[in-house]
Amino acid sequence: MERPPIDTGLVRRLVDAQFPQWAGRALKPVEPAGSDHVIHRLGDDLAVRLPRHSGAIHQAQLEFDWLPRLAPHLPLPIPVPVAVGRPAADYPWHWSVSRWLDGEVATVAEFGESVEAAVALADFLHALQGLPGEFPAREDRPLALRDAETRAAIAQVAGVFDAPAMTAVWEAALAAPAWGGEPVWYHGDFHVGNLLTRNGRISAVIDFGGLGVGDPARDMMMPFTLMSASTREVFRRRLGVDDATWTRGRGWALATGLNAYCSYAATNPRVAAATTRQICEAIAG
Repeated sequence: MERPPIDTGLVRRLVDAQFPQWAGRALKPVEPAGSDHVIHRLGDDLAVRLPRHSGAIHQAQLEFDWLPRLAPHLPLPIPVPVAVGRPAADYPWHWSVSRWLDGEVATVAEFGESVEAAVALADFLHALQGLPGEFPAREDRPLALRDAETRAAIAQVAGVFDAPAMTAVWEAALAAPAWGGEPVWYHGDFHVGNLLTRNGRISAVIDFGGLGVGDPARDMMMPFTLMSASTREVFRRRLGVDDATWTRGRGWALATGLNAYCSYAATNPRVAAATTRQICEAIAG
């Protein structure tokens, strides 16, 4: 994927040229940023996010259109975009400015055994799934469409993880009954790296680039990236997840974990550790 060079100088030029009302504000890079965006804090109350690669270029407009509508109905804060920047001569894509959300990125060490966190996240999904399913035309990609790439990834990492066990989880997910209910809202990338915390509690859910409507199994990544076996059970009971959705959710957790591991583990130790845990927990169930 195309990856244009991004530094603070570029962000400064874009903000000053397109949003002169913010030209005098301090600009500071945020680390660690995500794999999809370079993030800068703009003054005290705004965040600037520039996609790193072409796979994330539609997120700015998606979030601008929908997050302000969803935010008032959710029990945890989410980003509220306030502007979408245009492509420029030295940067090819749309980018965004959102309200700053204070907090630190959640960790398994702090929240993996937290019943309170498991309940809060289940309640967040319950509220999200309960919102009306209006959404612009966008295809909900079934799990089966990831079959070839997931089997290739299993083969690629067979020397690192238990290939027969991964294959069993994957085939069970493909064989599970499809979602039979009405399509529901899903976050689409619901994992520990997209949680902020303050004062020992989950304080916000961020990064809605995968937002859509369809199968709630898409959001079963969180139990396998953050929680232990016991808190996963708390989360599952609280949300009322049926066996088929849980089985499909393990498949989503495995597939997305493998994709990120194969893409980033060799160059990013933080991603390597997080996705190793995700894959192992998906295997464990």
